[in-house]
Amino acid sequence: MLLTNAHIVTLKDDHSFGLIADGAIAIHGEQIAWAGAAADVPAPYREAQTQDLGGRLVTPALIDCHTHIVFGGNRAAEFELRLNGASYEEVAKAGGGIVSTVTATRAASEDALLADALTRVDTLIAEGVTLIEVKSGYGLDRETELKMLRVARAIAQVRPIEVRTSFLGAHAVPPEFDGNADAYIGDICIPTLRAAHALGLVDAVDGFCEGIAFDTAQITRVFDVAVELGLPVKLHAEQLSNTGATQLAARYGALSADHVEYATGADARALGGAGTVAVVLPGAFYTLRETQSPPIQAFRDAGVAMALATDCNPGTSPLTSALLTMNMACTLFRMTPLEALLGMTAHAARALGVTDRGRIIPGARADLCVWNAAHSAELAYRIGFNPLHSRIFKGSL
Repeated sequence: MLLTNAHIVTLKDDHSFGLIADGAIAIHGEQIAWAGAAADVPAPYREAQTQDLGGRLVTPALIDCHTHIVFGGNRAAEFELRLNGASYEEVAKAGGGIVSTVTATRAASEDALLADALTRVDTLIAEGVTLIEVKSGYGLDRETELKMLRVARAIAQVRPIEVRTSFLGAHAVPPEFDGNADAYIGDICIPTLRAAHALGLVDAVDGFCEGIAFDTAQITRVFDVAVELGLPVKLHAEQLSNTGATQLAARYGALSADHVEYATGADARALGGAGTVAVVLPGAFYTLRETQSPPIQAFRDAGVAMALATDCNPGTSPLTSALLTMNMACTLFRMTPLEALLGMTAHAARALGVTDRGRIIPGARADLCVWNAAHSAELAYRIGFNPLHSRIFKGSL
């Protein structure tokens, strides 16, 4: 297939932006074979089936690199509690928070979890997303953690989207281990990780390093097993306080450190040195009405790639819009529209350890978005408006 009459956004490793005003893209199978000016289409592709895009904007397809999109129930009641003054920590200590979702997720069948997750996945697909990461972490027992990972894998069997899974057994301490996080890590979390890996259900290992969850020593135990199994790691780091989680992520060469509101300049330099992506999650910042912003300028200064994601989850970021995520990042954190686009494409791919997505170059997977827009800044500029014209997934329009 040859896409013609396209305004092609080019994204480069040095974070620079380019626009081919009258461009064309040749697709062979599932890959981009060539991209450039329409006048320069190589002879082998000139006879291909042509799709005239009417001068529309073409970007890499969007990637949501941090979601908890499989879960049971919802936490609208807690939303109301927080508006009445309760903090996230207070809600959690009162038995709400993650634990309430654990109860609902344990009780739900796989079919019910999948049907519910698809309502959220479909909204992401409708905005041009072709790849999502899905975490476990609402089971906190062997049976439910494995159930969640099976459901996450099943999403890609019934929808035109790719799924990467992260084992997040170290998400919270379940009620039956209250006050004994070390025992939970040893008795449930690590054995379940080994079982999930043996079943081929895990692409990466994550953890929540925070005062209300697990400390760096406990996360280290999980990460050591991940390294033993040959799995990459990532980490919920410095969301509510600075715990040393970002430095821990850097020491393990983590794919990403996520949230990072309380990261410091030294943390940013550590991430830059390790090549770890900072995943910025404005949905949680917005929902929790936080005031501590991620150190965006420090990340820039340290050369840290910044990804964006919805953090779709029932308690702290019930967000299923990639486009609104981009707007929030610009409005709340003063990221530029180009940084926002890189954050949901090339840098999001990097945060998942995916090397053939997020840019329009030969050899990349032909996952693309065609937008009713003249400039890429429009994607982050509008609020509550979806300009997607069409989505190309694995080379199919």
